[in-house]
This record gives sequence, C-alpha cells and structure tokens, in this order.
Amino acid sequence: MSATPIVYLELPAKDIAAAKKFYSDAFGWRWQDWGPDYADTTAGIGAGLNATGEHQPKAPLAVMKVEDLEAARDGVRKAGGRITLDIFSFPGGRRFHFTDPAGNELAVLSEK
Repeated sequence: MSATPIVYLELPAKDIAAAKKFYSDAFGWRWQDWGPDYADTTAGIGAGLNATGEHQPKAPLAVMKVEDLEAARDGVRKAGGRITLDIFSFPGGRRFHFTDPAGNELAVLSEK
C-alpha cells in the first residue's frame, strides 16, 4: 500500500474576508471564492509528529516555509497576527508560531 499524503488544511474563520486579507497581506496567498462562506488556496503540504513539550502545538499545526523568517514575522505582525512563540532554532532550521485574527495557530519555518 502506498502512503496517502496530506494535501489540504482547512482553518476555521468566522470572518472570511478578514482571514483572506490577513493571509494575502502576510504571505501573498491568492484565493478562490466558493460562495460567501468558503474560499481556498493551494500550497504543498507534508506532515510530522511532535512529542516535545516545549514546542508541541495544542492542535494540528500548519507550517509554512519561507526564505526570510524575520520578514515573514514582520509581515504577520503588520497583517494583524500575534506571535505566540518567537523565532527559535530546531534541527533543520528556525521557526516561529503565530495566531491569525481568527485564533488559529500556525508556524513559519526557514531552513536558514
């Protein structure tokens, strides 16, 4: 049997317009509207398991990859996100965690 990949992540958002604006402003995402209550964007996705207490998320955590981690953090703040875990190093790179205006926690990593 071949592995079945994770290919989609859905985030709750009571205010679709605000959520779309945040991700467009912070990360340049483009959206396809599917009516007034749903929009989607495409991105590559992988999966991991985290059992370390210090950086273990409370719920599934979407992680985005960027070249310039500091610029991404600044973009998140400017777009209205809240940094919940500032930049830290881990084997393979560095990352930070944030919450979007809807309260979803996500992370951004850089291999640099």
